[in-house]
Amino acid sequence: MPAADQQRTVALVTLGCTRNEVDSEELAGRLADGGWTLVEDVADADVAVVNTCGFIEQAKKDSIDVILEASDAKASGRTQAVVAVGCLAQRYGTELAKELPEADAVLGFDSYADMSAQLSAILEGERPPAPTPGDRRALLPLTPVQRQEATTGLVIPGHSSGATHTSSAAGLDQVSDLPEGIAPASGPRVVRRRLEQRPWAPLKIASGCDRRCSFCAIPMFRGAFVSRHPDDVVAEAQWLGRHGARELFLVSENSTSYGKDLGALGALDALLPRLTAVEGVDWVRVSYLQPAEVRPLLLDAIASTPGVVPWFDLSFQHASPTVLRRMRRFGGTEPFLALIDSIRERLPLAGIRTNVIVGFPGETPEDVDELAHFLERARLDVVGVFAYSDEDGTEAETLTDKIDPDEIAERHSRITDLVEQLTADRAIERIGESVEVLIEEVGDEVVGRSAHQGPEVDGQTVFTWPISRTLPAVGEIVSARIIDAEGVDLVAEPT
Repeated sequence: MPAADQQRTVALVTLGCTRNEVDSEELAGRLADGGWTLVEDVADADVAVVNTCGFIEQAKKDSIDVILEASDAKASGRTQAVVAVGCLAQRYGTELAKELPEADAVLGFDSYADMSAQLSAILEGERPPAPTPGDRRALLPLTPVQRQEATTGLVIPGHSSGATHTSSAAGLDQVSDLPEGIAPASGPRVVRRRLEQRPWAPLKIASGCDRRCSFCAIPMFRGAFVSRHPDDVVAEAQWLGRHGARELFLVSENSTSYGKDLGALGALDALLPRLTAVEGVDWVRVSYLQPAEVRPLLLDAIASTPGVVPWFDLSFQHASPTVLRRMRRFGGTEPFLALIDSIRERLPLAGIRTNVIVGFPGETPEDVDELAHFLERARLDVVGVFAYSDEDGTEAETLTDKIDPDEIAERHSRITDLVEQLTADRAIERIGESVEVLIEEVGDEVVGRSAHQGPEVDGQTVFTWPISRTLPAVGEIVSARIIDAEGVDLVAEPT
């Protein structure tokens, strides 16, 4: 282990979604607060902490591969321990620890609050017990409005920052990740440290989910839906604004449910103008909207609040009413198209994205045709296409009428090819549009995202930048005109 006078070092490796990124940055804040030095390279760390993803089969495999790679560093680098945390660790716990001895410890969400002590103990040779798999929904009352008080003492990743509504922030030091020589900003304590110096940052507004989609295991290991108090969200937004986040990317398992456990159905509508008023923040983007829960007043709030970008992340999953019912979801082609129309009536140039699953048990060729027909009519900007696979413990795993894997692959290929053409056509439709672009890279090319493009997965806007014009800075917002398209990526010139 490190010598007494040597700083303990830790590397955090994050897999999966932006919600996991928030959790990793909370862990980074806790560890920095506990005296650990954060390093980027696993080989330079005493402990490698792998924040795993347990969503789908491929994500599980990727998580295990990263743990094995980190374990290799123990033979050639400084690394003494590899610790698995996150969704895969919480979901499989003792089973994962047994099957993956390369991980020196498997820690669940309940370990996050004292992660510094946990890692110190592991370096001393202790092996804390892995979490026992179970349904975390049982930890909170069934009735949403009874949950806020019941969360006392319960660890919910990403919910510990900026607790300004329950306690005074006076006298609490802020964990700083500002460059050396720049004093940390004053204000309420935020237990978070930015790991990616990007001009945008995910901001968690809720965790867990109350929906019972038959294909999804997330509610079992993430738990019942719990909103963060608006004051806590705003406090963390202010901290992010001081730390270079020009865009706040609001994340949760279901943003349209925000506030239902606070007794305020319109809580998100009221939160948005508070966030856009934060100093340093120019854009606010709302993700993970459930179509069945989208209210007209929420659409109005997104459309009318300056600074909230015209972007809608709608989780359709399919278009056939029959398949959707087997998925324990609602809707179909016509109601989904009506929702899209209502968005475009308010914001004609809005970006709209979705994910769909093909090969769900019982899906017929006619259902696939209906999905294709819906996608052709919807004119969506981005569509993620997933091939169905059984997930442990889900209702869909027990359904009959399973589709042959080769047939699933064929359907996946068909819809993927269709989507590539449709989204490329949609990008071409945008030629001539005036857009605002958040600059993310300045090098051989100037690259950013237009307001209707979400981070990382929605394509980018590449500039043809005049030689005579001064290059912009990363984080600057530039007015531009779309002049071309390459797939879902746009080509623009500054105006």
